[in-house]
Amino acid sequence: MERVKPVKIGNITVADDGKLFVLAGPCVLEEEERVLAIGKVMKDICQRLGLAYVFKASFDKANRSSYTSFRGPGIEKGLAMLQRIKEELQVPIVSDIHTPDQAQQAAEVLDVLQIPAFLCRQTDLLEAAAATGKCVNVKKGQFMAPEDMKNVLSKMERLGNENLLLTERGFCLGYHNLVVDMRGLPIMRSFGYPVVFDATHSVQLPGGAGTKSSGQRQFIGNLARAAAGAGIDGVFMEVHDNPEEALSDGPNMLYLSQVEAVLKDMVAIHEITKKSVSTAK
Repeated sequence: MERVKPVKIGNITVADDGKLFVLAGPCVLEEEERVLAIGKVMKDICQRLGLAYVFKASFDKANRSSYTSFRGPGIEKGLAMLQRIKEELQVPIVSDIHTPDQAQQAAEVLDVLQIPAFLCRQTDLLEAAAATGKCVNVKKGQFMAPEDMKNVLSKMERLGNENLLLTERGFCLGYHNLVVDMRGLPIMRSFGYPVVFDATHSVQLPGGAGTKSSGQRQFIGNLARAAAGAGIDGVFMEVHDNPEEALSDGPNMLYLSQVEAVLKDMVAIHEITKKSVSTAK
């Protein structure tokens, strides 16, 4: 595959060695010991496979389907919890921010500031995140064409930040359904930055359960393997030891016990892709 800019995430650099990197964890911060245990398993899996690992969990899910849905502990308690997890696991941390005023405070703990898909065109938010100097991961909106993400990148580049990632998470296909156009992965990658595939939100059925989203977990592996073949740099997954008990996005979260098998397949396919995509002109 053609080279993209290496990106600094905490004390690691991704996309510089041609290996996949992994952003994974529960959707939202739950009970601290459980969340920490999930992170420990993910770190062990990634170490066995030789993959860089970034722990993921949201301190606030501001875009819930219903006001009754669990949002998380909030920025104060959430960042404190993420700091403890960071120190315990000794891995970088990624979490979402939703407003420009959260950027600097979050950057004191987070190694990656993540911009939710619904907010990917919010100029003030993008600029505030970029101005921190931290890595920024922008999820492509469910309403956005892949080529339009070049404009998103330019909003952050103008502030001198080139520590950027773009993430594909599916495109709206009618009501309560998403589809992934695999062409979008190489299109976004052609902008020169690492591209991540969100393997779990891509099988989400937004609002499909009335007051909450549903999902089709059974297709996570299929799409993840296809994305590895399309030439990605990283994979994003929301994982849980028991998704049925998860406080957010359970139907589209991957069982922790299934993660290693999926990643092994992705690594094998990715190795083939690295050798072949650059010659398929």
